[in-house]
Amino acid sequence: MAKPLSRWLAGAALVLLGGCSMAPAYHPPVLPAPVAFKEMPTAGDSVWTPVDPANTALPAAWWTGFGDPLLDRLEARIDGDNPTLAGALARYDMARAALAGARSGLFPHVELTPGLIRNRQSDERPLRGGSQPDFYTAATLGGDISYEADLWGRVRNSVASGRALTQASRDDLAAVKLALQGQLAADFVRLRGQDQQLALLAQTIDAFARADALTRNRFRGGIATGMDVGRAGALLGEAQAQYAALQADRAVTEHGIASLVGQTASTFSIPRRDTPLALPAIPVGLPSTLLARRPDVAAAERRMAAANARIGVARAAFFPQITLGGAGGFQSTALAGLVAAPNIFWAIGPGAILNLFDGGKRRADVAAARADWNAATAEYRARALGAFQDVEDALATLHYLDKAQSAQDQAVKSAAGTSVIALDRYIKGAATYLDVTTAQESLLRDQQSALSLRTQRLTASVALARALGGGDPLSRVDGRR
Repeated sequence: MAKPLSRWLAGAALVLLGGCSMAPAYHPPVLPAPVAFKEMPTAGDSVWTPVDPANTALPAAWWTGFGDPLLDRLEARIDGDNPTLAGALARYDMARAALAGARSGLFPHVELTPGLIRNRQSDERPLRGGSQPDFYTAATLGGDISYEADLWGRVRNSVASGRALTQASRDDLAAVKLALQGQLAADFVRLRGQDQQLALLAQTIDAFARADALTRNRFRGGIATGMDVGRAGALLGEAQAQYAALQADRAVTEHGIASLVGQTASTFSIPRRDTPLALPAIPVGLPSTLLARRPDVAAAERRMAAANARIGVARAAFFPQITLGGAGGFQSTALAGLVAAPNIFWAIGPGAILNLFDGGKRRADVAAARADWNAATAEYRARALGAFQDVEDALATLHYLDKAQSAQDQAVKSAAGTSVIALDRYIKGAATYLDVTTAQESLLRDQQSALSLRTQRLTASVALARALGGGDPLSRVDGRR
C-alpha cells in the first residue's frame, strides 16, 4: 500500500504545483472619481471601477446626432478605406498571432524525424572491429515529443501577458478608429461652418456691391463725396478678399477629409451646403463609469495586467524548468523491413534546468518587470486623469459657448438694426457714409462671430463624444455599451 500511496501523493503534488503562479494578485489601482462632473453636476459613481476587457467594443454611430446624411456616409468609409486604421488592424493581427505562439507552450511539441543516410566509417576509427563494414546505410523513422511541466506558471503567465496585450491592441484599434471618426466629424463641422461663412460673405458682397453702386450714382449726381465712394469700394474689396481666403481654407479642409476616407484630394469633392448642422442635445447626467470604457483608458489597463503577468514570468526563472520528453521509432540498415519489432528504439524521461549562478540576471529581470508594472500603472492613472479632464474641458466649452452664443445672437440683431438705420439716414442726408460703413463692418463681424461660435459648439460636441469614448454619449447615460 505504501508504494501506490506514494505515487498518488507525488501525482497530487504535481497537480498542485501545476496550479502555482509566481505573478502577484492583480489589483488595478482604484482611482477616486467625482460624484458628478463639475461642469455638469449629475449623479454618478464615486469610485473608478476596473474596465471589463470583454466590454470595450466601439458602440453605435454617435455622429448621426448632427443630422447630415453625407457625414454618415463618409464615416462609414473609414472602416474600409482609411490606411491608418488598416495599419492599426494589422498590429492587432500581429498581437493575436503572438498570443497564439505563446499558447503553443501549453501543449506538447511533437516532431517527426525520418532519415536515410549512407555512411562510411574511418579506417582509423577507435575501437573499430575488423568485421565492421566500411560502408553502411542507416534508415530511421522516428520522432520526438517534449512538454514543459509548467509548475511555476511561466508558460501560463506568458499566455496571460499575451492575452492582455492582445486586448490592449484591440483597444488601441478602437482608439484609432474613434480618433479618426472624431477627426472626420470635426473636419466636416468645420467645412459646414465655412460653407455658412461663405454664404454670409456672398450675401454681404451683394449688399456691399449695391451700396457701392448707390454711392457712385450719388457721386455722379453731386450728392456723395469721393470719400464715400472710396469707403464703399474698400468695404466691397475687403469682403471679396475674405471670400477668396475662405475658399482656400475650405479647399484645405476638404482635402483633409479626402485623406481620412482614403481618397485622393484630386478626385474628391463635397458640395456646398449652408444649412446649419443640428447641435446634439446634452444629457441630464453623464456617469463617470463611461470613461473607464474609453478605448485608450481600457488599453492602458490591459497593459498594466500584462505587466503584472510578466512579473510572474520573471519570478519563475528562479525555479527549475522541468521538461518531460521522449523519442522513439524504427531504425535499420535497410528500408525493407524497417517497421518491425526488432528495429524499435525509444527513450523517455524527465529533464530539468536550474540556473545556479547568473551574475544577478534573474534579479535584474524581476526588478525590470516590477518597474514595467510601475510605469504601466502610472500610464493608466495618467490616462484616467486625462479622460476626466477631456470631458470637463468639453462640457465647460459647451456650457460657456452656449452663453456666448445667446449674447452674440442679440448683438447681431442690434447690429442689423443699426445698419438699416444708418443706411436710411445716409440716403436721406441725415448721416455720413462713415456711419454706414461703421455699422456694416460691425454687423459683418457680429454675424461672422455668431457663425464661428456655432461651429465651435459643434466642435465641442465632437470633442465630448471622443472624450467619453464614442457611443452616442450625447444620449446614452447608463454607462452600458
